[in-house]
Amino acid sequence: MAVRQVTAVYFSPTGGTRRTALAVARGLAQGLDCPLVQRDLTRPDDRREEAAFGSGEAVVAAMPTYAGRLPNKIAPELERILSGQRTPVVAVSVYGGRSVGDTLSELCGLLGRRGFLVKGAAAAAAQHAFTDRLASGRPDAQDEAELFSFGLRAAGQLLAEGEVPPGRVGSDPPGPYYTPLQEDGAPAVFLKAKPFTNPAACLHCGRCASLCPMGSISREDPAQVPGICIKCQACVRGCPVGAKFFEDAQFLSHVRMLERDFSALRRENRFYLPE
Repeated sequence: MAVRQVTAVYFSPTGGTRRTALAVARGLAQGLDCPLVQRDLTRPDDRREEAAFGSGEAVVAAMPTYAGRLPNKIAPELERILSGQRTPVVAVSVYGGRSVGDTLSELCGLLGRRGFLVKGAAAAAAQHAFTDRLASGRPDAQDEAELFSFGLRAAGQLLAEGEVPPGRVGSDPPGPYYTPLQEDGAPAVFLKAKPFTNPAACLHCGRCASLCPMGSISREDPAQVPGICIKCQACVRGCPVGAKFFEDAQFLSHVRMLERDFSALRRENRFYLPE
């Protein structure tokens, strides 16, 4: 089987998952001596059409970790739009320095159900969306070199026998979602929290609405968020004047707990190839 193209497929509200996916995909494309293209699944319009791949293609599929699992509002859409025809894939789960949980096993299982052959898998750290103090600046130069090298090695596995089963990289089936904690150890309940807008700073440029992966922010009045918020921080990180922010007390307490307990750690990337 000759691979004619590598596609990096990703959901990446704040950019870390995209950078990680591309680092692996560049290595894979170089190893296979074929072109690299991108398929962004972050915005609602990006997920309207099927993302179908044939046997002559290779895919790097990268998704972020939300509470130790795939984002629960996005996973059903991935099941709906992703499809392969025994298409080789490298599954990549990206997490913000706390724990990848069962995101990678869940992603491998989803891809297998949708017609892909999981020929490689990776759990990689990237800067946390909630705070700059977790996995700060990652993927950094060291990470990108490791990810590129892994992509090169994965290229040699595409025609080999064997796959990476979900149970090798985590629980199969995946365990429950992680319960966020406050500083005192009590559960942090912020499912209904939504971003606020500083009206004195807001330019009404509409950038936050265009960045929202759920399409939940009003384009006419960016202060209004009538739809679902998945706390991805795309609007906060993407606002050119810093007018978007969260002020939910339990959410902020959870962020402080993460900074206190996990900011000093440098999580190592983990890589898997068929045995």
